[in-house]
Amino acid sequence: MKRTRDGRGLPVLRYAARRAALSALVAVGVVVLTYLIARVVPSDPAGVWAGPRASAAERARVRAQLGLDRPVAEQILTYVTGIWRGDWGLSVGTHRPVLTDLLTLLPNTLQMVLAGLVIGLAVGIPAGVAAVRWYGKAPDRLVRYGALLSASIPTFWLALLLQLLFAGRLGLLPIAGSHDRGVLAAHPVTTVTGLPLVDAVLTGNGAAAADLFDHLLLPALVVASYPAAVVARMVRASLLDAAGEPHIQMVRSLGFPERAVLGRFALRLAWNPVLQLLALIFGYSLVNTFLVEAVFDYPGLGRYAADAVQSLDTPAVVGVTLLVALLYLAANLAVDLAQAALDPRITLR
Repeated sequence: MKRTRDGRGLPVLRYAARRAALSALVAVGVVVLTYLIARVVPSDPAGVWAGPRASAAERARVRAQLGLDRPVAEQILTYVTGIWRGDWGLSVGTHRPVLTDLLTLLPNTLQMVLAGLVIGLAVGIPAGVAAVRWYGKAPDRLVRYGALLSASIPTFWLALLLQLLFAGRLGLLPIAGSHDRGVLAAHPVTTVTGLPLVDAVLTGNGAAAADLFDHLLLPALVVASYPAAVVARMVRASLLDAAGEPHIQMVRSLGFPERAVLGRFALRLAWNPVLQLLALIFGYSLVNTFLVEAVFDYPGLGRYAADAVQSLDTPAVVGVTLLVALLYLAANLAVDLAQAALDPRITLR
């Protein structure tokens, strides 16, 4: 690839390659550590696979079939090398390939996380700007106290509260599940992106889109509570710092309205700290959905992981951990590259 006119093309590629290599090493470390922890826990995956009435000979045959009779180091090496071939092992609980299970359930979880992040940004950024616009006044105090409450409230308690209010008392939204089987049976969704709600919108399937949206709204609001609080506080702090910059003061002295000063000029300087937080918020939200899915009985990685832990399904537990780690590493790399592309002051090292 040729160097761009500003001379940053090759450095960006080298930086991306280094970060990708480092991410791969981290992912391998996560797999090894998770596998070791899972094997330390007293369990009998072969017994779970064969069933409670299986004989000792049957359990021994299953152990040999699953490779559990080999040394742990050999099992880890076999597992790591198999990952590159797309073989993430067989789930003890479902008897299906772990990667197949994960790819089937990932769209629902990813859809919930992305919806929560969108809501969090849509609420947090204007709230942070409003807090600076009316600094020290009632809107500022409302944003600060609201952000503190939103970040501190327990996830399961907020989920139960929203269920009680909007599903139980008002009857406006479904209390659990990801869809109504009757609606999707009558209006099947054509797969385009893999995200059910997005695919329903893109294909003009209004009935399915409305049903999927109704089931997604409450879980997404719960997921959005923490990102909205963190983004609002970060935007507020960044705008207050940017307001003291000489060029911002010059813009204000030229007679620009305060709304334009904050929205058009100061907010640009506040983007970098917010971008730095996005990967961390994404990772937190991805793990936080596990509890949200349990409360709302939402089929996704969370329920799959909970079932895997209860059944001591080592391949499934390691697979979920690896997938979450890869998603977080990819988000972190994307944020770093976005910062490097948007801010030429950042040195790629």
